[in-house]
Amino acid sequence: MFNETTLSSTIQSSDKTKYDELVFKIIWINRIALAICFLWFGFLKIIHLSPAEPLVISLYSVTIVRHIPLQIFIPVFGIFECMIGLFWLIPKFTYLAFTLFALQMFTTFLPLIYLPQAVWQQNWVPTLTGQYIIKNIVFLASAITIIYITQKINAREKRRFDYRKF
Repeated sequence: MFNETTLSSTIQSSDKTKYDELVFKIIWINRIALAICFLWFGFLKIIHLSPAEPLVISLYSVTIVRHIPLQIFIPVFGIFECMIGLFWLIPKFTYLAFTLFALQMFTTFLPLIYLPQAVWQQNWVPTLTGQYIIKNIVFLASAITIIYITQKINAREKRRFDYRKF
């Protein structure tokens, strides 16, 4: 006969499966989007075709010029960005990807402080370069989404594992 409790648990289970599939897809869309951008932009730095290179050089000249030669810095920075892109595609490296990403994001916001003439036309009106920098807020949102959901999934898996242990 018809059992309302069984039907209810089946619907909830089905909804949970659909929800988990949706979360999985959202995470992978974010991972792939970040990977594409970091691999692409990093590679352009390695081969010295990045449209951001003049900005990188300007920031370099007011920050770390005494510590590393420019000819080494730009390709190494490009390799660093490519590594971030690759790490986003490997789930077990999510925390490493996020840590390196956070460091790279910190550097991308430095022109807002160190190169205001390149970033602002006037108060609250960014230049094209300023818009390029400010759009990194979207990258941050994407990375935070990945790390937050990954933490939730890991916590759920740990609880499930601990529960089975007893």
